[in-house]
Amino acid sequence: MKKDIHPKFDLKAKAVCACGAVFAVGSTLPDIHVEICSQCHPFYTGNEKVVDTAGRVERFKKRQAAAAKAKIKK
Repeated sequence: MKKDIHPKFDLKAKAVCACGAVFAVGSTLPDIHVEICSQCHPFYTGNEKVVDTAGRVERFKKRQAAAAKAKIKK
């Protein structure tokens, strides 16, 4: 490996989640900000959590409701 071309790797970098959890990870950055971690991810917690981007979930639910009404009328 060539010397002085690789970034410095820090084993005690701080990762901060949107839910407030803070934990140490290995990274080339000193601080990392994430939206979802193991303390708030639905797979690990067993709770449903909707991460909505630009109202897509509401549009999907609206289409599902309209489709259900159309089935009932037929």
